[in-house]
Amino acid sequence: MKKKDICILLVDDEPDIIEIIRYNLSAEGYKIATAENGKEALQVAKKEKPQLIILDVMMPEMDGIETCQQIRQDPELKETVIAFLTARGEDYSQMAGFDAGADDYITKPVKPKVLVSKVKALLRRFRGNSAPSTVLDVGGLVINREQYKISKDGKEFMLPRKEFELLYLLASQPDRVFKREEIMDKIWGNDVVVGGRTIDVHIRKLREKIGDDRFQTIKGVGYKFVS
Repeated sequence: MKKKDICILLVDDEPDIIEIIRYNLSAEGYKIATAENGKEALQVAKKEKPQLIILDVMMPEMDGIETCQQIRQDPELKETVIAFLTARGEDYSQMAGFDAGADDYITKPVKPKVLVSKVKALLRRFRGNSAPSTVLDVGGLVINREQYKISKDGKEFMLPRKEFELLYLLASQPDRVFKREEIMDKIWGNDVVVGGRTIDVHIRKLREKIGDDRFQTIKGVGYKFVS
């Protein structure tokens, strides 16, 4: 998908913030839509069907949390990536955002170059109607699902099944934060009783084999694979 075909919806009740973000993302070639509050955001989202929504938390009429929840109830917007704008240190807002269905968050104030880089990473998660590939190539790390093989720096090796499945899950959507509950459900299943440190142990082993810099811990939430 070309940049000119990608729509990003910016939602914030502060015009200055909207203008700064709009200017920098428009300069990159993206189509930009804006809204000043949650109710307007719902209307614009249904009309434009954006690939990415950048959503402020604190807004009049309808806050970002409720807006996110309602967006997630619309089947036509189920693939849309949602990132919250949060002030530095607002841990509660970040947790509430993930619970509401957000994919990630952007901490403000944010530098333009960091913003653009973050948006590019977020847009890589948008799948639309495309079928998922069985081979992932993320930053030179090739993961073959069918053969259960990993290739790093031209060298092939294999991982124990659970480690492989965990790596594949995280790398399937680079830079997306996976909550611990979601990881446990998808990798071990609800009917399997394992210790609370199981995910941590597997992540530690992956750090040792793949690289410590490829995995980031989001305190109190979960993990993400760094692209």
